[in-house]
Amino acid sequence: MEHGKEFIKNLERMGQRLRRDVILSIGTGVAGHLGGSCSSADLVAALYFYKMKHDPQNPQSEDRDRFLLSKGHVAILQYAALAESGYFPVEDLKHTKEIGFYLQGHPDFLKTPGIEAGTGSLGQGLSIGLGMALGMKLDEKERKVYVLCGDGEIAEGQIWEAAMAASAYKADNLVAIVDQNHLQANGRIKERMDSGSISAKFLSFGWHVIEINGHDMKEIIRALDEADTIKGAPTVIIAETVKGKGISFAENVVKFHNGMLNEEMYRQALEELI
Repeated sequence: MEHGKEFIKNLERMGQRLRRDVILSIGTGVAGHLGGSCSSADLVAALYFYKMKHDPQNPQSEDRDRFLLSKGHVAILQYAALAESGYFPVEDLKHTKEIGFYLQGHPDFLKTPGIEAGTGSLGQGLSIGLGMALGMKLDEKERKVYVLCGDGEIAEGQIWEAAMAASAYKADNLVAIVDQNHLQANGRIKERMDSGSISAKFLSFGWHVIEINGHDMKEIIRALDEADTIKGAPTVIIAETVKGKGISFAENVVKFHNGMLNEEMYRQALEELI
């Protein structure tokens, strides 16, 4: 399906808005997962504001698609998408991680509307998503499960157990998205736990593989649409991204994986994300 320029522009603007919301959530003087939130922002914007069927007024609707943030450390990005969708006020983002507040450092489905599972203990999201996808098949629900993983996260063995099982069960209602920004908490992935070719690995497990520029909105929505056409196999979208995308001083800088902003950085980031 082709979409007009204004439609694409609106999704691109939403990606920038989510990044801005992330900065507002982090504030100053407190560390926050800026880098991976900004690298995934365009992907999450396309999911929440184009592809997924979900209802902020009825978060537990049986007819909803599911989104699992397997890389749960970037919960502030999902909170931004939920707020902009209308699950709760955008103003509440400024209180993220306050003691007792419903927006904590990792997603918590017991506290936050729109969260499907507690994540952040890396490697578990794809297994949870597979379970949901298979449950939908048993219930004959024509819905999708989307799982966002990090390229550092896929060093976890549980990811590959889930990948093997998803292929064996022909879970064609499961779509994994790998945010391939090449950096993790302690440096470049190639210098820590080199995963090699992610696409070759998923292909060897029997997945349908799509490789895209994770900041090209046209490519993102085409990939999501293509996933709808695949039968008999799960799909993985491998998205090449830039850690800290959109903020000049944070792009490809490891320390902003979980970085702290001073007042000058905070103001600059908000100015650049207009």
